Amino acid sequence: MKPEIVSEFRKSSYSGQNGDCVEVAHTATNARAVRDSKNPTGPHLLVGADAWGSFVETLKSDDGAAF
Repeated sequence: MKPEIVSEFRKSSYSGQNGDCVEVAHTATNARAVRDSKNPTGPHLLVGADAWGSFVETLKSDDGAAF
């Protein structure tokens, strides 16, 4: 069973205006749903809470410079 999406999808404030962005929403299980902003009715990827937290922390750290 897929987790229920409990928030609106949103783009990062760092996203440009060219439309090449991803959008993120919260789920009931504290995971994240990620989708392509150019295809809002298309499929989305579910990312678990621990994996999402690691991803965000990596982006915030010096190790995230490779992204």
